[in-house]
Amino acid sequence: MRLINEPTSAAIAYGLDKSADINCPEEKNVLIFDLGGGTFDVSLLKIAKEGTITVKAVGGDTHLGGETFDKLMVDHCVEIFKKKEKKDVSDNARAKMRLKIACEKAKRDLSSTVQMPIEIDCLYEGIDFSTKLSRAKFDEINAGFFNMCIKHLENCLRDGDMQKSDVDDVVIVGGSTRIPKLQQMLMEFSMFQLR
Repeated sequence: MRLINEPTSAAIAYGLDKSADINCPEEKNVLIFDLGGGTFDVSLLKIAKEGTITVKAVGGDTHLGGETFDKLMVDHCVEIFKKKEKKDVSDNARAKMRLKIACEKAKRDLSSTVQMPIEIDCLYEGIDFSTKLSRAKFDEINAGFFNMCIKHLENCLRDGDMQKSDVDDVVIVGGSTRIPKLQQMLMEFSMFQLR
């Protein structure tokens, strides 16, 4: 027995090590896009017909993930509260934690709906907080980080000495890959259906 890295385990979990058939080429190039709660990893794998998996290139960011998106949403809500109520909650840990929980839920719900209310009773000094966050606003708030994900993807392909057209499959892994805008950007980038 031996340890294997995350991208290889994702490829095996998706059955890509057994997916070669007689009509397939001798090897497949697979891109694993893993965006979870706290980290982002992108890996380029070469899978031979007999099931051998070779990691050609890796990249990513250990400080980019769902928590990054949550933090930007919280900062956005803090600014809304400051404008509406003329009070700054940025130094109040309890208020920010309650905002984080509400924003995390809104982020998940925005994967399946286009608008989500964020409402918190007595957020700060007895004042309630209420706003509506649209998917478009969420995408705008996080656009810089979405673009950073694509940049890491490009770097990984360059490190693996491959073009987009050399990639046979793209596998997405991790909860943050449910974000519709990110999926759209990935499909536009890779020109493939996502698995």
